[in-house]
Amino acid sequence: MPTTPPRPIIGVFDSGFGGLTVLRALLRTIHGAHFLYIGDTARLPYGAKSRATVSRYAVESARLLEFRGAQLIVIACNTATALALDDIRAAVRVPVVGVIEPGADATAAAIANSLGAPFMEQSDITGPQVLVLATDATVQSHAYRAACSTLGLRATEKACPLLVPLVEEGWTDHPVTREVIRIYLREALATCTPRGVLLGCTHYPLIHSAIETELHALHASAVVIDSAQATASAVADELRTLRLHTQLSATASTFDCFATDSVEKFQRLGSHFLAQPIDTVHLLDLGG
Repeated sequence: MPTTPPRPIIGVFDSGFGGLTVLRALLRTIHGAHFLYIGDTARLPYGAKSRATVSRYAVESARLLEFRGAQLIVIACNTATALALDDIRAAVRVPVVGVIEPGADATAAAIANSLGAPFMEQSDITGPQVLVLATDATVQSHAYRAACSTLGLRATEKACPLLVPLVEEGWTDHPVTREVIRIYLREALATCTPRGVLLGCTHYPLIHSAIETELHALHASAVVIDSAQATASAVADELRTLRLHTQLSATASTFDCFATDSVEKFQRLGSHFLAQPIDTVHLLDLGG
């Protein structure tokens, strides 16, 4: 009797809860895999730390996921992708997918589709404009600007520091959150007319619809790109490249969650980000 091949194991990590929106997209996109998720809640936020520290923390998580059998690693964190992608790829022997390039690629494809014609031959001086909404750390890295520039897109990066705490408070459809979004968008639209708006923070998919609503209210015609879903699609493509897709099945994917601190809070708040209950969160000690 033929044996069933083992499920592919995919490792995912973030400094905290936001990366669970990436895991949510992965669970919806890829069936028949097993995911290991690490939230480094003892050391968040990464955005307030130096490049060397972020790299050290991110490499520790990636190596642990590889040790636990991950055949592919997803950096579900914009800061870690922007500051430590090369270091992570050098530290592990399995493929690594970040969130920035997939988001930029998806934005370029969506804008090209809306224009009905390719624009890749244009320079970043004359190409379509993209508004990137992100945290301070991600904006200061200019990683999205660089990724968009290689695709012929002109990126305007807008830091939106109030949105993360509002999302973590659960105010995803609150009048205060909508007003804050409106203020940020009004400020950004005063300097650019974007064809696309890229959500460059893993918290922002939870306010995707609110951002679209406020863009419409401000008479801005732009497609909104969810970097979490773009990353999930990129991971699916990578599985085909690695031929791991042959081990997938029609059954639902499964996952285990690990946190380096506050497992009860992770379980409660994380269930909101993941849009499903998290039955168990394992406490993980990464050594300070």
